[in-house]
Amino acid sequence: MARYLTTTLPYVNADPHVGHALEFVQADFLARLWRAQGEDVFFSTGTDEHGQKIFEAAQKAGQEVQAYVDRYAAEFKKLPQALDLSNDAFIRTTDETHVRAAEEMWRRCTSAGDIYKKAYEGLYCVGCEKFLTEKELVEGKCGVHGTEPVLLKEENYFFRFSKYQQSLLEYLARPDCIIPDWRREEAIAFVKDGLEDFSISRESARLSWGIPVPGDTAQVMYVWFDALTNYISTLGWPTDEKGNFQKFWMEGKTLQMAGKDQVRFQSLMWQAMLLSAGIKNTDQVFYHGFITSGGQKMSKSLGNVLNPFDLIEAYGADALRYTLLRHVSPFDDSDITEETIREHYTAHLTNGLGNLVARVMKLAEDYLPHSVELTLADERLDPTFIEKADAFRFSEAMDLVFEKVAAADSFMTEREPYKGIKSGDAVEREEAKKNIEDLVHRLANIGVHLASAMPRTAAAIASAIRKNQKPENLFPRLA
Repeated sequence: MARYLTTTLPYVNADPHVGHALEFVQADFLARLWRAQGEDVFFSTGTDEHGQKIFEAAQKAGQEVQAYVDRYAAEFKKLPQALDLSNDAFIRTTDETHVRAAEEMWRRCTSAGDIYKKAYEGLYCVGCEKFLTEKELVEGKCGVHGTEPVLLKEENYFFRFSKYQQSLLEYLARPDCIIPDWRREEAIAFVKDGLEDFSISRESARLSWGIPVPGDTAQVMYVWFDALTNYISTLGWPTDEKGNFQKFWMEGKTLQMAGKDQVRFQSLMWQAMLLSAGIKNTDQVFYHGFITSGGQKMSKSLGNVLNPFDLIEAYGADALRYTLLRHVSPFDDSDITEETIREHYTAHLTNGLGNLVARVMKLAEDYLPHSVELTLADERLDPTFIEKADAFRFSEAMDLVFEKVAAADSFMTEREPYKGIKSGDAVEREEAKKNIEDLVHRLANIGVHLASAMPRTAAAIASAIRKNQKPENLFPRLA
């Protein structure tokens, strides 16, 4: 089966943080696991580079906007490499191919009669990059950012969101279109409360940083209308010269990963745009929770922002991937500090997995005449592991792997092959040798299960088994 998988595109108005790494790693885990099962996967990520927030951030920094986004886009482009992502594409919304796709999306929605122009006055939140309705205000402030919106009056183009109320309810009736299900219920409640047409352009005299509206250079596209199109522009839509759009979007199974605050954008606005343009809706959107640090939202002023590059330098990419997959709730908010990462590293990686690999492979190197010949059973993934992963229960899937680690530790403790192999009794020595071989088989299967989550560690385990040698410490002790 052809599978398409994409993250949301982070805004390039600040450095990457560990929340970005969470979504990237979750997506990569699935992409690698699906490929391991023979699926044909297209995995995309990238950067969102238009809009008022970026324009204002560049002005505040005293930089030309393009230079500003180029600098931050370069930082985000380093993150997939640092995290060992297996993405097939990295799209920037300033890419010319994307700009042409956004223009075509505009034209198709216009042809469907879904774009019109009108004067509008309303309260605008720069953080959300949209006009707010009364139900989105909390004591006169944005319910998301807690800031006072700005009163704006201008003539904009609008999208006939209200036209698609019934169609969206039919789409949302599919039980698997949103995971977890309570986010789907949230989306249904929002639609049933009544949809209002939303502004999809800004006056270029006020905001010049955006894609010009086709046929009207006095307006630029609303950043969300532009950015959402990336999910198909990255596949080569609309020209589709390589056939990726047809193969992975129209004929394949599509999955979008997003944060819990994205439900209205990903599962409502974007789906309405697709309906208007006559394109298949997204099959499924998975919404994850947020990461807090020390019980508070991460912010520079509090000094609790976790920089993924710093964490990777201190602990390694696989250790960060391990923490994000096993010790972060897939669906709810989770709190992480560097202290907890350090504790997990020492307890579960250094003293757990790393120690097991070192002990087993040292015994194999010293007492087995040649490398253990692996079997198909060693390379077989546990069906429950696959089931947990496909249900986005990443932490439970990782728990299963580390249950295998614990079981191997228990086996070694009970059988004591490190004693038996030195016995003067030939029968005991032979039994100990078989136990060492059994442990190597167990290690091989652990490595297979870790390949999607901790690719470097899995590769190191596989190499050690092939060479029949103890590897360098996988997780060195911290100073």
